[in-house]
Amino acid sequence: MKRLGSRAGLILVAVAAAVIAVAATAAAHTTARAATPIVIGWAFDSKGAMAPFDNPALAAAQLRVKQLNAKGGVGGRPLQIRTCDTQGNKPATAKACALKLLGGGANVIFTTCDVDFAAPVVQETINRGVLAIAPCIGTDQMGPKRFGAKGKLAFSFGNVAQDEGSAMAQYAWGKGWRTASLATDTVIVYFKNVVQAFKARWTQLGGKIVAQETYQDPAFGGNNVNNAVSRLNAKKADVIVTSTAGAFGALGTLVSGLRSLGNDTPIINSWAGDGSYWLPKSPQVTNYWFVTYASVFGDDPNAAINKLAKQVKAGTGGFVAGPAAIDGLAAAIKRAHGSTNGATLAAQLERFKKVPTLSGLVSFSAKLHTVFGRQYRVIRIQNNKARFVGTVVAKVVPKI
Repeated sequence: MKRLGSRAGLILVAVAAAVIAVAATAAAHTTARAATPIVIGWAFDSKGAMAPFDNPALAAAQLRVKQLNAKGGVGGRPLQIRTCDTQGNKPATAKACALKLLGGGANVIFTTCDVDFAAPVVQETINRGVLAIAPCIGTDQMGPKRFGAKGKLAFSFGNVAQDEGSAMAQYAWGKGWRTASLATDTVIVYFKNVVQAFKARWTQLGGKIVAQETYQDPAFGGNNVNNAVSRLNAKKADVIVTSTAGAFGALGTLVSGLRSLGNDTPIINSWAGDGSYWLPKSPQVTNYWFVTYASVFGDDPNAAINKLAKQVKAGTGGFVAGPAAIDGLAAAIKRAHGSTNGATLAAQLERFKKVPTLSGLVSFSAKLHTVFGRQYRVIRIQNNKARFVGTVVAKVVPKI
């Protein structure tokens, strides 16, 4: 009996040791999985037309990643950003960047802040079933509308143009302006859609359109901005509406041209016209307004934004869309119980309803894969000095 008991004891000890070994191995595997980085491949334009928007968004996102990793990352996994420069968003270079990042094991791909320029990267990404995110693309084309069924994997943390144009109209109406001249920069779909949305909401409110002009930026071969200025000057309006970027070359000419003619009509622009980097010295920019994500002039209502803007030397308020996109991705991964599968994450993003981020509350839908309902900052530039003057939230997202 004693010998049998000893033998049984030895068996129990061996079994216990085996169980401990198996548990230790499983724990080691779990730890290894948990510690595997979540790789974000970021294809960005460092020196081209989109650089004033891409660079600050990336810089702010990198700071946000460090903050999240210091707190354990996402589900115990650190976030890691790997970059590739599209060098002015040349299509071949952009495609090569996407392939490099995907080949290097990127779980998610981030891309530049315009859907036309981003298309080569987005297409390669979604073709492989990987989630594609833009920090600040501003059209509903970042999704199925442009990319078909696979576009369900494409999202942007920018403001959808319909929402932004609507907010601009709402703010202009609140200023007591009732007649508007439209000046459409035709080089990218975002510019066109913002002005179309303004028009749709403006007429809903009862506003009148007195002129509709088009122009193209010098950066894209345009030389007709002054022609548009002459025609706009010939029509009296309470406000002149445009959507264009200082980096593309036409904005300074448009504003200076009107002011040189003695035309002091208020001009309102979208987030594209944010920043002070483009301001001409003479004549100085006056009576110029724009809506944006955040103020980079040290007077944003959110102290955290002011601190981060100073850290990254942000040129436009769109920089906050970088950390917002990181926060949104982290939230989607958590909701997906740690999965980085493209379709799984896309399904979670479509369910976002007023998810808090540094850039404000973020909402998506099956139809709109770009943010709507965000609170915009309104900035006025007077005598080349920019100042935060209020906020606005679009009440309607019009069809265009």
